[in-house]
Amino acid sequence: MLGDDVKRTIQKAYTQFLEAKELKPRYGQKLMVAEIARTLGNIDLDDEGHNITEKNISVVEAGTGTGKTVAYLLASIPLAAHYDKTLVLSTATIALQEQVLHKDLPDLLRQSGLKFSFCLAKGRGRYLCLNKLERVVSDIEDSAAAMYEDEIIAVSSSDKVLYQKMMDKCADGHWDGDRDSWETELDATTWSRVTTDHRQCLGRKCPNIRDCAFYNARAAMDEADVIVANHDLVLADLALGGGAILPAPENSIYVFDEGHHLPDKALSHFASHSRYRGTIRWLGQSEGQWPKQIKAVEELSHFVQLAQPLESRFKECRTIFEEALPLVRDICEDIDVDQYSPRLRFEKGEVREELQEFARKASRALAALHELLEKLHKEIDTLINEESRAVPAQAMETMLNILGSSVSRAEASLSLWQSYKETSFDEKAPWARWVTLHTDSEPLDYEFVSSPVLASGLLNKGLWSRCCGAVVTSATIRALNKFDRFKLRAGLFDNASFEAVPSPFDFSRGELIIPNEAVEANRSFEHTQSLVELLPEIIDKKEGTLVLFSSHAQMSQVYDSMPADINELIHCQGHESKQRMIESHKKRIDRGLGSIIWGLSSFAEGVDLPGDYCKHVIIAKLPFSVPDEPLDAAYSEWIEARGGNAFMEVTVPDASIRLVQACGRLLRTEADSGRISILDKRLISKRYGSAITNSLPPFSRHF
Repeated sequence: MLGDDVKRTIQKAYTQFLEAKELKPRYGQKLMVAEIARTLGNIDLDDEGHNITEKNISVVEAGTGTGKTVAYLLASIPLAAHYDKTLVLSTATIALQEQVLHKDLPDLLRQSGLKFSFCLAKGRGRYLCLNKLERVVSDIEDSAAAMYEDEIIAVSSSDKVLYQKMMDKCADGHWDGDRDSWETELDATTWSRVTTDHRQCLGRKCPNIRDCAFYNARAAMDEADVIVANHDLVLADLALGGGAILPAPENSIYVFDEGHHLPDKALSHFASHSRYRGTIRWLGQSEGQWPKQIKAVEELSHFVQLAQPLESRFKECRTIFEEALPLVRDICEDIDVDQYSPRLRFEKGEVREELQEFARKASRALAALHELLEKLHKEIDTLINEESRAVPAQAMETMLNILGSSVSRAEASLSLWQSYKETSFDEKAPWARWVTLHTDSEPLDYEFVSSPVLASGLLNKGLWSRCCGAVVTSATIRALNKFDRFKLRAGLFDNASFEAVPSPFDFSRGELIIPNEAVEANRSFEHTQSLVELLPEIIDKKEGTLVLFSSHAQMSQVYDSMPADINELIHCQGHESKQRMIESHKKRIDRGLGSIIWGLSSFAEGVDLPGDYCKHVIIAKLPFSVPDEPLDAAYSEWIEARGGNAFMEVTVPDASIRLVQACGRLLRTEADSGRISILDKRLISKRYGSAITNSLPPFSRHF
């Protein structure tokens, strides 16, 4: 429980930090510190150090300017130390991760009086495998370790020079093996040859273990009080059972900044997918090449004996998939191959009985294959560690790589087809299932996908019910001024704490305008014509403007219709990189010239254009999403099946969040001012319009 000593530590650190920075306390920031301290301060640990309460999740919406990073760090670092837990700070974007790592944490360490250590956590794939690099540099033929065609990557002469340079810099101590610290950006294919995964890694048995970049980074993590990670890494760790990459949830207090992304990120981790023809291909290649691969370790009599059924297991699986290919063709017959993303979504996630029967049969065969591959992988891993070796270490390492790759492929296929065995609609735990045609391959391939519609149950079970405590924060968590949407999607407990703290900004410095000439955006042709006419009238060519579109087609059409004096000021998305657009825009504004950023939804969130860089935000239409994405459509379908109204319960709330994010591009500091123009009359002509406008900050309104 929170004692007076911890309270005093937090209060003293906050006061000292503000005085050192010559800052005044912000009301919303003080509320946020108090809310986090109160929630995490109620943690009750048993004799084993595990939290035995379910009241230690704090969800805080804190708008731009609140200073939420300082607030959650000042509150959570002393509390994590008090409970002897590791603070895992997770962000959704690299930009925020770098800001926290290189600015906020060092600043806090210098100015607050708090004593703590911190480090960055990355997945294994961001680090060099020195063992693999040595093999490449020594010209060991990697195709021997690649059973599948898509793993055989030709080494160019420039890559050979690069790999030797990597080896030299590692030997000289001038490179730490971190992909992100290499002097230039590394091509994904080039990098894939010299990194590894957990199944192909030799671990403590590797001769290069002392110089291993990944294990050295892991050692630093073990000593750190604060670990900076990202949502993907946290979710990947949870998918492995927790504690595989990061500290176990029971030993962690989490802070999820940009936490509104967490449910969607979780869905992508819990989804399964597999290409049908690709599965047949790798099964066939394995079946054909396995006898040759086993010959290299034929002296390992027990291993060879265990491996005897493997070729027949591959053949059994391949035969099952080949025999069902006509069924798959029949199911996909009506898919329009000319559409942008040709696919078929199975309504309510339910598929034909014949496909379910195939899935049951395929799952049984794949499970047997996967079990045997796992057993062989474990056996060769054990043999590598033995001092007395019947075959060269190199041959066993090659076998470990082959089996590691095979296990991963079998596991992915098994996971997918297990989820197709029984597809009756479950109102409590709905699933989405669909198949996408890949027309870029010859013959075309069928990618089957399965995903939970909600990540709530999985997050609840794997994260919220296990962690010592957690803080979830973002500038936009509520929808239509309520936390209900996020609570449902994230699977949070009823007794979690929810708080919206006020922004220090004077929102009356921003004007919200809906022009009289605005047209309802659902009248597509008329709306586009109105934009062509309106935009030249409302854009000030001498200032910084951000114009946001929801449709690439409309954005391009309006851009092509702009007069020359407007067009020459526009940095249009798709014509240059996002970063280049922002840099060019800022340079023009710094020279006292006008400039316009012309973009899509990616510019509506996470883009910081303070002061004169953005005096006018123009939003072409309400950001309603069209539920043509399989997961969005399945979620709406689930709402309707429960007797709800998907438009009012999903589409409108989601649009309100996106609109709040878009409007948030205007005021980035307390001194900022400007205007927001929304060129969609539905905000005032439709019944739902008032609910959306009421969820926006209290701008000065002109409509």
